Amino acid sequence: MFRSNRKLKNGPDLILTLTIFALLIVGVVMVYSASAIWADYKFNDSFYFAKRQLLFAVIGIIAMIFIMNIPYLTWRTYSKPILFICFVLLIAVLIPGVGLVRGGARSWIGVGAFSIQPAEFMKLGLIIFLSTYLAANQKYITSLKKGFMPSLLLVFVAFGLIMLQPDLGTGVVLVLTCLIMIFVAGAKISHFIWLGIIGVVGFLGLIISAPYRINRITAFLNPWEDPLGNGFQIIQSLYAIGPGGLMGMGLGQSLQKFFYLPEPHNDFIFAILAEELGFIGGTFVLLLFLLLMWRGIRVSLAAPDTFGSLLGLGIVSMLSLQVMINISVVIGLIPVTGITLPFLSYGGSSLTLTLCSIGILLNISRYAKL
Repeated sequence: MFRSNRKLKNGPDLILTLTIFALLIVGVVMVYSASAIWADYKFNDSFYFAKRQLLFAVIGIIAMIFIMNIPYLTWRTYSKPILFICFVLLIAVLIPGVGLVRGGARSWIGVGAFSIQPAEFMKLGLIIFLSTYLAANQKYITSLKKGFMPSLLLVFVAFGLIMLQPDLGTGVVLVLTCLIMIFVAGAKISHFIWLGIIGVVGFLGLIISAPYRINRITAFLNPWEDPLGNGFQIIQSLYAIGPGGLMGMGLGQSLQKFFYLPEPHNDFIFAILAEELGFIGGTFVLLLFLLLMWRGIRVSLAAPDTFGSLLGLGIVSMLSLQVMINISVVIGLIPVTGITLPFLSYGGSSLTLTLCSIGILLNISRYAKL
């Protein structure tokens, strides 16, 4: 069930650590560059968003180092209380007066600029719980009733609560991450085929039930049909990427951040990066993400037990999916989803939870045979 060879190494994986710090540095610099004009206009302080991003980066690094020194098997022990707290937060955010409404979604709890997004906590909490459950019940995973369906039950309950906010992008990342973990644990392909058919029908139902989702898909297929409405973000994102060329217009020289691309320091920060740093800068960031994914997978596969492998692969899958979805949106391959780019997009709870996840991965690397 759980393999027992757990010899602690001297330190965390160096390549993974350096990659994370490189992404953090790029992220803080790009948040300032992308947000300075908007921050000066709205708050009379061009460093408003950059200072907060740097603050949460420091908090996240401290949390990452702290968690990096906690044996990863500890999370197996507390997986149920962690999941319970995550569900409490997801329910609490739906209560009027408790949850904060931003951008049409009730997704936040907190005061003013300092708030948390419970859905971000749920992603990590569910990865920890599912790793515990799958490792302990791996012999049942090929059974539809005893393994596959019980694994999915909590996933879709969490997805349903997230959709009540609503937050389709985060919900999709959560479900896909968990499905990858269940697949890696040994579930049958036939079960995924039936689940895929049901999922397509359900996904179409979610799209039809909310007109703005239909508008997003229409805008994705032909954004120039409504250039000042639903197609505005995609068009402005492409206008940013195109002029970047090979070398870019230069750091801080973006034109699209001058109130053309809405909130360029959030979901579309990669478009500003491509405009200012060009193909070379964009490729460098993509290579950093690929290095993170590759090293994370190596650490996970080299973990000394099944729980560690599933936990590491869950974290890597979550981050990889966010990167692929975000960049696909920015370059116009898929409809707008509202998914942030890990380490680069502005956001306190997202950045902090991402670094906490990396802390767990780094601890696994201390035990892995690399």
